[in-house]
Amino acid sequence: MSEPKLSSQDLEAQLVDLDGWTIEADKLHKQFKFPSFVEAFGFMSSLALVSEAIGHHPEWFNVYNRVTIDLTTHDSGGITLKDIEWARKANELA
Repeated sequence: MSEPKLSSQDLEAQLVDLDGWTIEADKLHKQFKFPSFVEAFGFMSSLALVSEAIGHHPEWFNVYNRVTIDLTTHDSGGITLKDIEWARKANELA
């Protein structure tokens, strides 16, 4: 069974504590910037392990020292608590 999609009110409440994350195209969105490609890639490698552990995978894009991430739970048709949990972990690792 998939996670329930967050209501607009619940999502807004969660965003208060998610530094730098916004909603773009109905997805949680953030761009991280690092001093180098190696650090950006290391961040992605660490998050790949998180993704496997919680069974939730991002849409992401890397160019040199930037990592752009979009999160949504496709099975639920929107943003869920799994996306919020993943975003919090990304902020911790950055």
